[in-house]
Amino acid sequence: MSGEALLITTFLDHARDHAPDREIIDYVDGVCVRRSTYREQDARVRRLAGALVTLGVRPGDRVATLAGNHHRHLELYLAVPLAGAVLHTVNLRLEPEEIAYVVDHAEDTVLLLDAALRPAAAPARAARPGMRVVVLDGEPESGELAFEDLVVGGDPFEGPPPRDEDDLAALCYTSGTTGAPKGVAYTHKALYLHTMAAGLADGHAIGRRDRVVHLVAMFHANAWGVPLAAFMVGADQILPGPQPRVADVAAIVERERATYLGMVPTLAVDLVAHARRNGTDLTSLRALVLGGSTPSRELVRAIEEDLAVPAFQGWGMTETSPMATFSRPEPEATPDERYAQIQRQGRLLPGLRWRLVDEDGADVPHDGISRGELLLRGPWVASAYFRGDRPEAFVDGWLRTGDVATIDPEGRLRVVDRVKDLIKSGGEWISSLALEQALLESPGVADVAVVAVPHERWQERPVAVVVPDADGVDTTKVLAALDGRVPRWWCPDRVEIVDALPRTSVGKVDKRRLRGALREAHLGGSHKLGGDDDSREHADHS
Repeated sequence: MSGEALLITTFLDHARDHAPDREIIDYVDGVCVRRSTYREQDARVRRLAGALVTLGVRPGDRVATLAGNHHRHLELYLAVPLAGAVLHTVNLRLEPEEIAYVVDHAEDTVLLLDAALRPAAAPARAARPGMRVVVLDGEPESGELAFEDLVVGGDPFEGPPPRDEDDLAALCYTSGTTGAPKGVAYTHKALYLHTMAAGLADGHAIGRRDRVVHLVAMFHANAWGVPLAAFMVGADQILPGPQPRVADVAAIVERERATYLGMVPTLAVDLVAHARRNGTDLTSLRALVLGGSTPSRELVRAIEEDLAVPAFQGWGMTETSPMATFSRPEPEATPDERYAQIQRQGRLLPGLRWRLVDEDGADVPHDGISRGELLLRGPWVASAYFRGDRPEAFVDGWLRTGDVATIDPEGRLRVVDRVKDLIKSGGEWISSLALEQALLESPGVADVAVVAVPHERWQERPVAVVVPDADGVDTTKVLAALDGRVPRWWCPDRVEIVDALPRTSVGKVDKRRLRGALREAHLGGSHKLGGDDDSREHADHS
């Protein structure tokens, strides 16, 4: 064997040589603004890598991006590692002070940002005055460089990058829901193997004939690993631009005859409603992959029956690069069995190992009933956080996911809840996730979160925070619909109605904020349960 290093930059060579005329397509506000080929992108990426080296970027330096989903950001996915540096995709939904924290913690030497995000980057720039700043679009301001000038003026980078497969290629920070954001660093080898697994028939199964829409934010956990998978096989890549509306996404899929789309269930609900209302043809999709939270049974049914699109679910974490499992139903399954299988988080991707452990660290049987905290390890699973933060999240090389789950005898994962979101009432556990799934089937409920509030007798009791659908909701009927579907003592003590649920920077329900607001209300203080605005309007929360 040649012993050639596993470097993600080799995907660039493969796309250029074997899919030179496949397309990279940019949209802004639903309008196509640019089409290019892999041959053209290869030349741009190599000049950009050369320009970064000329700018002073050295092997191992961290280079940050603060940008939306467009071709320039996609070019940086490979140009930064090609220059031997580490791509740090900064979460543009973080608060400016949090952005400053992660940029300083990473010691980024260069920041490439969309012009509209200058205000969000201001504290980071003040914290690191020596950091070079490149504006990706528009005219540069004082002290900034123009991205296109770098591309046009750069000497093409030739030869292999001065890196080893165990050197870092990328860096991503968690959204910080349990404290300061934590950095997860990915090696070339980890991302290479993750990409190969994502391309498997039992994974995303992305192939050369696919036309992939990158709706998942490119700052978030390598955009689920889909851009690298598309590079690896030479699939067409479609970028919907900043803050695309659900109507824009539907129109792009129909117009471009896209075959693959990933999104969070909240947006999928809106996509289904839009397609029904407007008769949008989405049948070119061979896969609508859901991630971020467990979809309701009705959502899975609607995607498969009303849209005639195959639905799947992927599960993972920033710490797992991010894909760890994939839910692909058995071919002989009946429709009801298929929907139930898709609702589970699926089987472990080859190359990874898992355990379920109880509170004492003892293994729990994989019988589909016994619950335990899920532990993971493998070549693309983090074994430590960047700079050694939060060492208690790892034990003997295993990542403690913080998810409570079951694994059935056939190897299917079902996430029951987050450890921190379980509700202990009268000494017994209530799964907020299972209760939310039941409530989503109740009449008038468009979205819901269940959180614990203190109780003098029972220690904690569940409260449901509900977003009503367009026809409104009757809380009495919501609770009545739970009868016989969950244990009687699980039923929420009350239902709060809000216009929108508060969400984290990556679109997950911010239960910490909800718990705080409900506890303030319990103590008689002022509170705000809902989000600051209707976060379901835009598709950028993937």
